[in-house]
Amino acid sequence: MLGHRPEFLLSARQSLLALLAISSLATASLAQAATLHVLAAASLTDAMDDAIEIYTANHQEVSIVPIYASSSTLARQIASGAPSDLFISANLKWMDWLEEQDVDLQERANLLQNRLALIAPAASDVTHFIPGKDGSIKDLIGADDRLAVGDPSHVPAGIYAQQALESLGEWQAMEPRLARANDVRGALALVERGETPVGIVYQTDAEASDGVRTLGLFPLESHEPIVYPIAQVGASENDDAEAFRAWLEGQQAQDIFTTHGFMPASGNE
Repeated sequence: MLGHRPEFLLSARQSLLALLAISSLATASLAQAATLHVLAAASLTDAMDDAIEIYTANHQEVSIVPIYASSSTLARQIASGAPSDLFISANLKWMDWLEEQDVDLQERANLLQNRLALIAPAASDVTHFIPGKDGSIKDLIGADDRLAVGDPSHVPAGIYAQQALESLGEWQAMEPRLARANDVRGALALVERGETPVGIVYQTDAEASDGVRTLGLFPLESHEPIVYPIAQVGASENDDAEAFRAWLEGQQAQDIFTTHGFMPASGNE
């Protein structure tokens, strides 16, 4: 038995060296992978997570780090120099604002469209209410209740909500009754938890939640079109960012977005 010990030790040492070599190769491969920082509107969270999972499964040379928040928050972060390769806004305003700040944006195009929905908790007694047709939204809330929205001062969903309420003649009555959230997912959460009896979010957010029901969609003509522009950030060429951006405009990614309730943009700017 003792006579075989040196061979056993040699074999173990060879196995260890082989494992270390494999580990080193894997580490080197990961180190060489490009990292893309994709800043996207909060309403895109579920759809983009699915899209990124499918894309990176077939492009293992790329690591994609998504950052989700209100478009206004993301735009300000980009303008302040936060790492960013792609930006997808929930409205044109904040993409325009970045250009006004002299941030280099490349390959800008309109990617998706959405609808604005009036929602209630899933357990609500109200099951159907089309804004502009079925009466006043203020009739859906009690004297001490509020309407959940993204903050209209900067959140795109809230900006669209204000436009819609103004168009329907309800803004003056509803403005003091707003529960203002930092992004559209925050407004959705207020309704999910039953903290407000109704809220205004994107149709896609309502479809993504089991905790709310859609009462009705706002008329298209009551607000500006809900368009999601996309652009590469930075003046230098970025082949990996360009490839991912192009894939997002392709059929496979568009099918993913459609599954989550988004609609393809009608055309580029």
